[in-house]
Amino acid sequence: MIVDLALQRREAAGRPIRVGMVGAGATGRAIALQLGTPVPGIRLAAITNRTPARGERAFREAGFTRWVRTDSALEAEGAIGRGLPVLTEDPSVLINCDAIDVLVEVTGTVEAAAGVVLDAFDHGKHVVLVNAELDSLIGPVLKAKADRAGVVVTHTDGDEPGVAMTLLRYLRSLGLCPVAAGNIKGMVDYYRTPETQRAFAEKNDQDVRKVTSFADATKLSMETTVLSNATGFHVGRRGMYGPACSYVREIANLLPAEQMLATGLVDYALGAAPYTGAFVIVHEDKPLKKVQLAYYKLGGGPFYVFYTPFHLPHIQIASTIGRAVIHRDPTVAPISGPVCEVVAVAKRDLKAGERLDGIGGFCTYGLIDNTAAARAMAALPIGLSEGRILNRDVSKDSVLSFEDVERVSGGLVESLWREQNAHWPVATQGSEGSFIQPPSPEKSDESCTVLGRS
Repeated sequence: MIVDLALQRREAAGRPIRVGMVGAGATGRAIALQLGTPVPGIRLAAITNRTPARGERAFREAGFTRWVRTDSALEAEGAIGRGLPVLTEDPSVLINCDAIDVLVEVTGTVEAAAGVVLDAFDHGKHVVLVNAELDSLIGPVLKAKADRAGVVVTHTDGDEPGVAMTLLRYLRSLGLCPVAAGNIKGMVDYYRTPETQRAFAEKNDQDVRKVTSFADATKLSMETTVLSNATGFHVGRRGMYGPACSYVREIANLLPAEQMLATGLVDYALGAAPYTGAFVIVHEDKPLKKVQLAYYKLGGGPFYVFYTPFHLPHIQIASTIGRAVIHRDPTVAPISGPVCEVVAVAKRDLKAGERLDGIGGFCTYGLIDNTAAARAMAALPIGLSEGRILNRDVSKDSVLSFEDVERVSGGLVESLWREQNAHWPVATQGSEGSFIQPPSPEKSDESCTVLGRS
């Protein structure tokens, strides 16, 4: 049963999926606006935000005229049962509320979000992550814990990893062989800061650090890491190739063929029409099939580009919610341990004694790298960098390592990250920034020579 029909049946039966949303920033408000339509078979039942005024704004902009403020899970259950949405400052209210079927985590935080997600698993709730910051850092260990709890954790359709993965799975179902996937990106400037992005953030009513992470490649690297961990595809070099092209289909001839065939690649097309969305490259070398693909205007091969010319997180999330709750089908989730991660790189010459300001700040930008290469140099993940104090100078564009920062007692997220590394140890041979060539993959059949990692 396709998800749209399943949602229609739930709507007709009066059993909509009841969503609790954690976070009410710009993205959260957009999601509330869409779910408040309402979407057939789905209802926004509750919002939790540490600043209640932001939650109230989200409800108002979504068209709600009444909601109930409460700090009690039992009261929340009663209100939702009466058809009234709930607002609370405490995420545990939603986690403990039996009237909530799924949590949508959209805070963009790391430490706080990890605690919410683990508690949700313990209470049997599915989780949709609109949080590449968390997913790119500890997605594999969260997926393992969700599996043990019998619930679904998934990144969302609408964000580029979900758009690419949805397209990739469709192409794979046709018997095609995906060998690369990634984003269509308008611009990348590693040295953007909250100061350079302030006017844009204010104009668009967004958080300035979030906007900075969009521009300086950190969010791009986090998104492609999420995609890498879901496909098993590697990165060809630290930061990806990111070839500039006028049209996304040109990227088929701009990425290294040998790397696409050896391990698969995640990457991005820079400045390419249609200027937004995600792409998947497939490989086909059979002569008669190439003739057919050429007839249908896909080029001469053997690499062919398919793409989705939009990404709309607030709209497409409905599909992810339905798939997770009804079919227990994650839109995009790790298939095993980490394949790639996002390392912290100096935006400028940094001095001993400076305190790092994390994602979207003045000190560092994040670049995707293969996990084996990152661990070989004890690279500092950007998701663990905030608040760390440098114990020595670091030159601009250098990757920071744990040796560059003072030792501190880590919190929950660092503990989970170390648990993840211990569960999936990696070989750490290779020089800084090098491409780690794995053993040749086995062939599942003659049509596809690249496999997802298991």
